[in-house]
Amino acid sequence: MSKADYYELLGVGKGADEAALKKAFRKAAMQHHPDRNPGDQEAEKKFKEIGEAYDVLKDPNKRAAYDRYGHAAFENGMGGAGGGAGAGGFDFSDVFEEFFGDFMGGGGGRRRRGGPQAGRGSDMRFNLEITLEDAFLGKTDKITIPTSVACDPCGGSGAEPGSKPEVCDTCGGHGKVRANQGFFMVERTCPKCHGTGSIIANPCKSCRGAGRVNKEKTLQVKIPQGVEEGTRIRLTGEGEAGTRGAPAGDLYIFLSIKPHPFFKRDADMLYCQVPIPMSTAALGGHIDVPTIEGKRARVKIPEGTQSGRQFRLRGKGMPELNGGFTGDMIIETVVETPENMTKRQRELLEEFAAEGGDQVSPRSEGFFAKVKDLWEDLKD
Repeated sequence: MSKADYYELLGVGKGADEAALKKAFRKAAMQHHPDRNPGDQEAEKKFKEIGEAYDVLKDPNKRAAYDRYGHAAFENGMGGAGGGAGAGGFDFSDVFEEFFGDFMGGGGGRRRRGGPQAGRGSDMRFNLEITLEDAFLGKTDKITIPTSVACDPCGGSGAEPGSKPEVCDTCGGHGKVRANQGFFMVERTCPKCHGTGSIIANPCKSCRGAGRVNKEKTLQVKIPQGVEEGTRIRLTGEGEAGTRGAPAGDLYIFLSIKPHPFFKRDADMLYCQVPIPMSTAALGGHIDVPTIEGKRARVKIPEGTQSGRQFRLRGKGMPELNGGFTGDMIIETVVETPENMTKRQRELLEEFAAEGGDQVSPRSEGFFAKVKDLWEDLKD
């Protein structure tokens, strides 16, 4: 029975590069892996053929020989492919160590010792709300979080003071065990030490061998200038403590900014609507407006200012993250119509209207002129 074409086995063309070959091999090997197809002899056979094909095609010399002579390149002791390949002398250990090292986190077939990394503490999240002024100035805040910390009596080892954890005699301290299943090797977490690489014969009474206890922890958090909604601050090693002396996780602080009564923010720009009296808008004058830094800024209002007119105050906005460039503040005027006028104020306004007050309002005059033209064009 003739052997299947190596390129067809992997599902790639003859021009496939190294990355495409590896991707195709991973996909095909996972599909036909015996662990996914228990008792399926055909899947096991296909799995072996896929490994053989990849071993040849990933090697430039073997691939060149295969492209020229086909399967005959590796028969009868022919050495054009560098030897050792094909059905006769193919070594699965290299190719599947490469695959399982990548797939199972082994790093290219190198065995990793268990121990501290095996029980690394979990990362934690803390939501912190600050004011817009805090984001402008920056601040140092204190937070208290419920978490797991290293056990003091045993120093986080999990063993009763005066004793030490012992190396696991099942995995030899590696945290993983290997077992041969036919022609390939499977690596699993050690069932005795659960991946830690050590056994505690005399567990600490305070933490019961875990190496950590539940406790509230108070931390200082430095909030830099210019932070925005959703900014994330990472505190390395301030998350949950690891088990039995393993490294702690990290703490991630997510910032949210309270709505401000005056300002709206867009990146480094601040916007503020300011009501002004009708008399100031008509005659001109000055107004004082608040700034985010807690001061006042004087703005000149020209004669005839309308609602919606904007004034730019340079350098009065928000700083970039950690300082540096500072944005601007935009003031938008809202002309306020008088309410609860006195009799004399009403008389003055009536006199103003009688003296042709509508003629000094060009926008409203132009608008109603257009409306009048529209009405004249309409027919009943």
